Amino acid sequence: MKLLLERADVNPNGTPLILAAENGYEGIAKLLLKRDDVGPNTPSVILCQTPLSWAAESGHEGIVRLLLGRKDVSPDNSNKSS
Repeated sequence: MKLLLERADVNPNGTPLILAAENGYEGIAKLLLKRDDVGPNTPSVILCQTPLSWAAESGHEGIVRLLLGRKDVSPDNSNKSS
């Protein structure tokens, strides 16, 4: 998975990180966050929720901690639809 994520063309709309956050794939989220082309505050296209809000809503505490531990993640922007 690491090799695939290092070489894959990641869609700029944030979908891979959102899916990892929503489904609790902490290892994949860590790998994606190492990339320069993955925005940790990028909201989903349909519901306008960020990876942080998806992780929190889905109860994935490890990913919430991972995201909140970054300086470029804003908890104030965690849900742009409200």
